[in-house]
Amino acid sequence: MTVDGTGLLCVTLLLRLRKEIDSAPPGTVVHVIATDPAAPLDLPAWCHMTGHTYLCPVPGERPVYALQLTVDARPTRPDAPWHRAGPDR
Repeated sequence: MTVDGTGLLCVTLLLRLRKEIDSAPPGTVVHVIATDPAAPLDLPAWCHMTGHTYLCPVPGERPVYALQLTVDARPTRPDAPWHRAGPDR
């Protein structure tokens, strides 16, 4: 699965990413195209917070980062995917 965040700031990219992976099964490898200079820091941090597995940058001409969805991922707020959902926010 590929999520194209070309030209998006990480805040908007995470909104798009959360929406697009919502119905994807655990184990899915997601390639995220992210041109925001903060992406190499923000995507691993988001994976750490949610429990998804950050894999690596993908070699190539475009800035692409790979992550894998996990079965026990912690949910995030639909309007703010950089915050966990639920009472322990």
